[in-house]
Amino acid sequence: MPHVRLDVDGPVVTVRMDHPPLNAFDTTQREELAARVRELADARDVRAVVLYGGERLFAAGADLKSLAAMGPEEVRGWNRALQRTFDEVARLPMPVVAAINGYALGGGLELALAADHRVAAEDAVLGQPEVRLGIMPGSGGTQRLTRLIGPSRAKNLLMTGRRVGAEEALRLGLVDEVVPAATVYEAALAHARRLAEGPAAALEAIKEAVDHGADIGIPAALALERALFTGVFGTADAATGIRSFLEHGPGHARFEGTPRNRESHETTDDKEEKGEEK
Repeated sequence: MPHVRLDVDGPVVTVRMDHPPLNAFDTTQREELAARVRELADARDVRAVVLYGGERLFAAGADLKSLAAMGPEEVRGWNRALQRTFDEVARLPMPVVAAINGYALGGGLELALAADHRVAAEDAVLGQPEVRLGIMPGSGGTQRLTRLIGPSRAKNLLMTGRRVGAEEALRLGLVDEVVPAATVYEAALAHARRLAEGPAAALEAIKEAVDHGADIGIPAALALERALFTGVFGTADAATGIRSFLEHGPGHARFEGTPRNRESHETTDDKEEKGEEK
């Protein structure tokens, strides 16, 4: 049976990890995840992605039995491949939403950090416990965690290896939403569907501007933003969005490739905006 499969729901695709009992990353799971992500990177009809490990847990890290049998050079190559795979997740052109049930530890949290939005169950447990094994995160944990929650908070989690519950993770900014465990996947899917209805080129450009702009100086980052803005302004979706705003006001545009009726996925902000217009 495959360890990673793709479940298609219109323009939203779920990357479903299914490697009992812990979704631990061994070579097979890493290779299958990489293959599935590369398929998505080139799929023109995919507008958003959900990462999901099932109802019990997201992923509990690397397969330590496999790592313990490796020498330093072999570990270096294995880690480089896993780091590259998670980086490919982060560089997907469409929005990526992580649906976190149960444990997201070690490599599991590093995969979740590669997403653009994280939805966690009320009983979810997150952490980078590698230091307690005498090692450190090696697949983005020190870098993405620092960029997400800041150096001081990141060092606290990385140096103590402590686990945090969902509410603390929300306060830290480690996750974006906390929902009942039974609704995690549906909440993530609903968010992904809303994003899938947006202008694909603009969403890709926003993601690129934020992700790459954070790693360069402000003059270069502003130049990147300016170039991306100019490129997006010439798209069909931009023409549609501007025309719709001028004719009907905000929130009514249906962008190219949007397969659903916007009314079925209205957000609270949409409803409040309509109330203000009235």
